[in-house]
This record gives sequence, C-alpha cells and structure tokens, in this order.
Amino acid sequence: MDKGRAERGAQPRNEQTAAAAEREKLRLTLETETRAGARIKVIGIGGGGSNAVNRMVRSGLAGVEFIVANTDVQALQLSPAPTKIQVGNKLTKGLGAGADPNVGRNAALEDTDKIIEVLDGADMVFVTTGLGGGTGTGAAPVIASLATELGALTIAVVTKPFKFEGRRRQAQAERGLAELRDCVDTVITIPNERLLATIDRRTPLTEAFAAADDILRQAIQGISDLILVPGLINLDFADVKAIASGMGFAIMGTGFAEGDNRSVEAANRAISSPLLEEASVKGARGVIINISGGPDCSLLEVNEAASIIQEAAHEDANIIFGAVVDPELEGKVKITVIATGFDRPTPALMPGSASGQTPVDLSSYASWQSERPAGAPAPARVAISRRGAIDLPVAPVRHGHAAEADAEADADPQLERGVGVATGTDDARAREMPAFLRRQHED
Repeated sequence: MDKGRAERGAQPRNEQTAAAAEREKLRLTLETETRAGARIKVIGIGGGGSNAVNRMVRSGLAGVEFIVANTDVQALQLSPAPTKIQVGNKLTKGLGAGADPNVGRNAALEDTDKIIEVLDGADMVFVTTGLGGGTGTGAAPVIASLATELGALTIAVVTKPFKFEGRRRQAQAERGLAELRDCVDTVITIPNERLLATIDRRTPLTEAFAAADDILRQAIQGISDLILVPGLINLDFADVKAIASGMGFAIMGTGFAEGDNRSVEAANRAISSPLLEEASVKGARGVIINISGGPDCSLLEVNEAASIIQEAAHEDANIIFGAVVDPELEGKVKITVIATGFDRPTPALMPGSASGQTPVDLSSYASWQSERPAGAPAPARVAISRRGAIDLPVAPVRHGHAAEADAEADADPQLERGVGVATGTDDARAREMPAFLRRQHED
C-alpha cells in the first residue's frame, strides 16, 4: 500500500521534471536563435568626426562601439576612443590631408582592409564627420560604402562649415555631401551656421566649435537611445530601420520643456529646431516620435504632443511612436523627432515592428503600469536579419597622390603599439572586394 502511494507520488514529480526539461530546451533554443539587440558602431572620420566621437566617449554614451579614423596620427594618439584607424599612412606619412578631399578619399582606399575589419558585424553604423576639410569629406563616402555593403543600416550625421570658413570649404562640403548621400541609407546634416542662432554673441570660437561637436553627439545619442533605452511603448532597431532604410536626407530635432504646457512646447521645439537643415518636418513620409517624461507625464500630454507632430508631417506618413518614463525628468518632457522620406513613397512597415499611424493606440501607455510586474525586465529584442550587399555608385577617384606616395613606407610603430588600433589581417584582405572597388579595378 505504501509502495503504491510512493509510485503515484513519483509520477507527478517525473512529469514536472520532464516539463521543466522541455522548458529549458525551449529557452536555450530561443536564446540561440534570438539576438539581444542591435550592434551599433559609431565611426568618426577626420578632425571634426573624431572630436565628436571623443566627446561621446567622455560623456559616457553606453551601448555603442566607438571608432575614430584619421590621417593625422597625432590626433589619433590623443583620442580616448577604444578603436583607432590610421588611414593613408603611405600617402600622408601620418600627417593630415591638407584640406584636400582627394587625399582623404585615397587614404581610405589605401586601408579598406582595416576599415572592413572594424565595421564587420555591425547592424547599424553611424558615420560622423565635419564636411569641408580633407580627410572627413573624402574618406566618409568610402567608409560609408563599405559599411553599407557589409549589410549595416548606415546613417551619416555631418556638419557643414561656418560661412567664415570660406567659399572653398563650403563648396567642398556640398560636393562631399552629394557623394555621401549616394552611399548611406540616411544622412542628417547640421549647418554650423545655424549654431549662431543658439549661442551667445560673445561665445569664444573654441566653444562654438565644441558646440558643433556636441550637436553631432546629441543627434547620434538621440537615435541610439531610441534603440537601446527600453520604454513603456518600446522602440527598437526594426522601427528605426523601417523609417531610415534607403530614405536619403533626414532631419532630427529634440525639444525640452517644463510647466503647464510642456508637451506642446516640447513638440513645437522638436519640429522647428534652428539646427535642422530645412527647419521643418513638412512633407516627411516617415517619422519617429519618442516622448520621455517623468512619472507625472499624463496620457493627455502624450496625445497632444503626438498630434502636433502628426499634423506637421505628410498626411500619409508612417509614424512610429515610443514613450519612456524617466524619473530624472520629473516635471519635464523631452521629445525626439526623426523625419525622413521627403518626396519619397511612404516606407513600408517592417514585420514585427511597433509601427502604426498616429493618432496611435495609447491604451498600452495607460495600462502598462498596472499590467507590468514591478521590476520586470525590458522586452526581449527581436532577431535581426542582415541586408545583402548593395552595389553602390561612388564618384571617380583620382590616384595622383597615391602614385607619388612611398609604396614601402612602414606604419607608424608608436601608433601600431596602441591598444585598439586596427592594423588589418590577411583574412581581411582576402574578403570579397566591395562593388565600388571592383568597378575601379575593371575600368
């Protein structure tokens, strides 16, 4: 009798053990097939881009891998970025590009193996630089082409020179921007001249340039935070990709406000930022709205802000909405807007993305607090499928400077000993040659 009871008691335990084993097997399968999130890399090119990345590193921007690329070895040695690439050592002997974009372009072409090595594996690459000079203007399209062909969503965030920097530099910036636009999914341009409307008349020149660097940081952090910071209504890589993939020029604005009318004021500031190239989201067919506020941020405020931005965009715009509660924003509201697809068809929604038209269904915002257990982890990320290689048009490259360079020059030994410096490998050189380089060799 006791034996029978023991056998009956053992059966449920055996069933529980089998069920637990099955759940563990399923968990391991899901962990194997699902990635934790997008791998984001930021590469700063030339002096302006490197300065912006240096500022991001020092600000503690998390969840992003930082790279700087430059012809100037001294500037590289001063950078706190963990990964540094000296490009064009044979061409420039470790000096700068002399404000010549052709030198910058050829310098990047000299070291494509290093560039591929550090960019490989990224789901999203930010290319940042100050246009108008030599290294950034010339090398950025080459590096962006490589990032795109490696399958990454590639977004360029660039500044255009002040007027006092001269017509030649402005003309070089416009030519570089035209080349860059053909090599990336989306490009955000920030004219430095617009900074004059946001800074004091007596601001020193060094602080003005530092402010320009910080605007680049804000733009990149604004987008990366959308992906990396979990929210009540969560945005992720799929949402950004739906709006930014192959969309050309884009604008981004951020608005802060506090007080009784904070959501309306923040929304208006976000869509009319003096730093935006066109200073308007009118006609945008793809828009991301992210609203961050303290625990006191109400559903009505969220609806008011989203409605203002919806009315400013194209009537058929694909609007993706996210909301984040940040205790540090008690009494304040921060709104980030990214607008793309000007004069383009409405971008298709990506399967599984949190996309939808505005007015959005805000019921999840209202019910989240009561439904989600305290301390619950952020939602798991969805698997990310990489894009195939894209055959991109790139402007013809003149090799005059490269032909004059010493083909046997050695890389700077001091830089090569630095931690995180990419030197290239035989495996990297053996990779399939990018399309734009194949065309040059075939010509």
